[in-house]
Amino acid sequence: MKTENKLFAIVAVSMFIFAGIYGYWTWYNDNPAYGRPGEVEWVGTIALIFSGLLTGMVWLVFWVISRRIDPRPEDRPDGEIADVAGEVGFFSPGSYWPLGLALTAVLTGVGVVFWLPWLMTAGVVAVLFAVGGLTFEYYTGTRKLGPQ
Repeated sequence: MKTENKLFAIVAVSMFIFAGIYGYWTWYNDNPAYGRPGEVEWVGTIALIFSGLLTGMVWLVFWVISRRIDPRPEDRPDGEIADVAGEVGFFSPGSYWPLGLALTAVLTGVGVVFWLPWLMTAGVVAVLFAVGGLTFEYYTGTRKLGPQ
């Protein structure tokens, strides 16, 4: 987790630096095509600040996790490739739920784009149903894992 920790810390700090540079640049710019001089272009500045905050939140999660767990082989200088050999995890061999989830997200997005409350409501309900189906796919039915 130390690698991810460092990566997100660098990106978060970079976003705040870029926000400062962008804010100063738009304030200092005297080209009338970009607005009046002496005014900050707030949309881009705040977007960069929020991007830094969001990246900082991810960094904080990785930092807390990296302090709680033992170093992984990729975080240790003496780590070997063989240390991470073996089974990585379980991946679904054939599930239609991700497709359904994507379609319901598109349905919700179309409702937001055209501002149709009834379509947004139907899309959110469908998204919740698809998330539930994806989450509990291996707890019910013929694909149930474990003793039957």
